[in-house]
Amino acid sequence: MPRNRLPPWHEEFVLPNRRAILIRPIRPEDAAPLQGVFGMLAPVEVRAGFSADVDVLDEATAQRLSRPDPKTELVLVGAEPLAPGEAMIAGLARARIVPGTRQAEYAILLGNYVAGLGLGRHLMQKLVKWSRGRYRDRLYGDTPGSNEPMLELAASMGFRPSDEAGVPPGLIRLVREL
Repeated sequence: MPRNRLPPWHEEFVLPNRRAILIRPIRPEDAAPLQGVFGMLAPVEVRAGFSADVDVLDEATAQRLSRPDPKTELVLVGAEPLAPGEAMIAGLARARIVPGTRQAEYAILLGNYVAGLGLGRHLMQKLVKWSRGRYRDRLYGDTPGSNEPMLELAASMGFRPSDEAGVPPGLIRLVREL
């Protein structure tokens, strides 16, 4: 009897409002939909880490983001359960190994229509799992000091604020030892 299994890193996630989201690795076909929704993914300070223009994701950056190096980076999307390239993207989560260190850096962008519905926590759990699987000692990311929901989420998952130098103004570096 064949089993109905999803490929690795694929999972259906049902929001409390019963909307189904497919969590899966980003695909090259997702570049155009990601460009279209990028300005709606919050917060603006975190979008700045992906693109020089925080409201628009240029084609070259979208193409690069949609083709991560599987040895050093994981990029997951939370999208409608449609074919890549056709599905609207509700969220984006990225973890990447910091070269020459035992650390990984994360970033999570969510559309405000899914914020507070558990998708961010679920994506963060995936990034922690991936980072541990890559034998990283710690995972960190920068979050706006004004983003109380993300600060609370991170604290509940074992992340702690760090006073490291080099953090852009207005952002708080959140660190979790793995």
